[in-house]
Amino acid sequence: MMDNFDNRPETRWRFVSDTVMGGRSSGALHFGTEAGQPHARLTGHVSTANRGGFIQMRRMLAAPPPDSTTGVRLIVRGNDQRYFIHLRSTGTVLPWQCYQAGFEVTRDWAEVRLPFATFTASGPLMRTVPRPGSLTSVGIVAFGRDHEADIAVREVGFF
Repeated sequence: MMDNFDNRPETRWRFVSDTVMGGRSSGALHFGTEAGQPHARLTGHVSTANRGGFIQMRRMLAAPPPDSTTGVRLIVRGNDQRYFIHLRSTGTVLPWQCYQAGFEVTRDWAEVRLPFATFTASGPLMRTVPRPGSLTSVGIVAFGRDHEADIAVREVGFF
């Protein structure tokens, strides 16, 4: 497991929105505990106005996962919407480059497993599948359409 949101997660995770590029999305990242379980919660309004369209919680990796890693694992719940994992690597040099995979959340806590083979590269000059040893960050993202985001994350890791 990479993170279970205990022990000062605000020092590891940060909120990012499209406003860094002129977009108009807004939101916040909160940390809390429910039934003894720490978690992070990403909420806000995603707007595609002014060529925007995302809010994100992102963590830089202190070290990449082992080369034997085959995917990303989450324990999440939310507002019955589609969200995304964005992975950045040493090969994603431009700010908009990433490897992306989508997943659905429900109102109940559930485990989500996303094999690296299901991720899509955002550009033609990138590898087709991300290499675990080159990963530099993980983002949980509300992306691509006008909507209200509300996703809680209890665990993030690799398998």
